[in-house]
Amino acid sequence: MPERTIRPNDPALRWAGAITVEHTPHWSRAWRVPHERLDLFPGDGLRNRAAAAAGVRICFATDSTTIAGRIVPGDAPNELSPIDLVVDGSATATTAVIHDDRFAFTGLPATRKNVELWLPQFGEFRLQHLSLDAGATVQAARPAVAPKLITYGSSITHCRAAASPTRTWPAILARTLGVDLTCLGYGGQAHLDPMIARMIRDLPADIITTCFGINVYGGGTFNTRSFLPAVLGFLTTIRDGHPDIPILVISPIYSPGREDQPGASGMTLKEIRDHVKDAVHLLHHCGDPDIHLLNGLDVLGPEHRDRLFDNLHPDAHGYELMADKITPVVRQLHQAPRLKMHELTPP
Repeated sequence: MPERTIRPNDPALRWAGAITVEHTPHWSRAWRVPHERLDLFPGDGLRNRAAAAAGVRICFATDSTTIAGRIVPGDAPNELSPIDLVVDGSATATTAVIHDDRFAFTGLPATRKNVELWLPQFGEFRLQHLSLDAGATVQAARPAVAPKLITYGSSITHCRAAASPTRTWPAILARTLGVDLTCLGYGGQAHLDPMIARMIRDLPADIITTCFGINVYGGGTFNTRSFLPAVLGFLTTIRDGHPDIPILVISPIYSPGREDQPGASGMTLKEIRDHVKDAVHLLHHCGDPDIHLLNGLDVLGPEHRDRLFDNLHPDAHGYELMADKITPVVRQLHQAPRLKMHELTPP
């Protein structure tokens, strides 16, 4: 059928949740670090994960009954997560990129609607163009005026195994509370990089969550001498740019076989969890009333081990359980941000 082609750099398209967007003559992709300063974010692992579009959505308004697109395939096309369509705030459909590097949503109402394409949370997604009905209109959606949420963490915030982009725990949290998400979950790469802390410091935010420790356990990034200072430095750098908002610190969720077994860091996961708790206590004691701790065992604990498909990562239902636990805590902080709760427990 005849179609209208929209280039991904069209000014009507807003790439919400991206730190920057790389536009080339042939494709565009979202980055979750500033791609023009990529040299300051060293490590192929971090750059690879930052190029995945977790939490990123392309927003616009249209009366088209079809919204389709074509991508430029990456090196590992089988790793690409699905795409979700949200119409006027309601999740409508999920689809995969099929064998000819296309995706499509059809049968939409022929009325003006606000559209969000939630991009794959994992894999390399380089958009060549979007396709709409011939003669369809496309306009910029109204800019988001919702409070801004930043989530930082490891693969457990990146959520590769979630059923789709809107069903990661950060996305469920954001959509439930009506906040504007920037997801900075980097699978395997939550190593408290100072440049990431500086980036978060400089981003607009109304509430921030952090969840780290498991990558330190496995990667040996820090040891018993250096981990606590690194956590303190990371969190205080963030606080420098956000003096008056809640920061929620989530310690590692349960992981069988790691709780009492030292990892590459020389610390057990229990010890790492204790260091995270100590950091929050110290910052609270030294005058930060809006830093709050959520014990990871209250998010996913030993009773949820059947939801950890490899004894480390939650499965799709496990990520939904995480959202069920974290969302009420963030709601409490968001609705009454000056409460001095310090240590929080999900209801």
